[in-house]
Amino acid sequence: MSRLMASMYDFECKLFRYVNRYFEKRFLNFYFRHITHLGGATFTILFSSLMMILLPHPIKMVAFSSGAALLFSHIPVAIMKKIYPRKRPYIALNEAKVLENPLKDHSFPSGHTTAIFSVLVPYILFIPELSIFILPVAFSVALSRIYLGLHYPSDVLVGMFLGSVSGILCYSSITLNFF
Repeated sequence: MSRLMASMYDFECKLFRYVNRYFEKRFLNFYFRHITHLGGATFTILFSSLMMILLPHPIKMVAFSSGAALLFSHIPVAIMKKIYPRKRPYIALNEAKVLENPLKDHSFPSGHTTAIFSVLVPYILFIPELSIFILPVAFSVALSRIYLGLHYPSDVLVGMFLGSVSGILCYSSITLNFF
């Protein structure tokens, strides 16, 4: 089993290096250093709160689903970061390129990725046509976490899963029961 885990980690490190190697590209730096904040607490909480206040009544329930998904998605994130204290790639990999002010908490899973998917999935479920615009944003946030040297690909994949499942469950529980 340990040989399989080592092979998986080696593959993951190769994927990380492939994405992170473009760290010096001017346009990519600008794009990823800004888009990553859409998955941060400030933006996701503010966005969810504003949508709950501003959206008209039928869609307001989608906003409540989105806010609830954001809240509930971070319970497993906090638990998993405690149970599996994985070092961030910029700590574990000498050649990783990273910003000047790196994070100090654990890498697994990606909280930014979890947040953006949990917030956006209810809107996609309510209006599937929005996925053309929303999914590239969510995937950009996820990719930015690897590009910026902060997460491994599996951190991001698990974050996508946790956020999506939270979004689906909250949408199903809140929005579908309303209509």
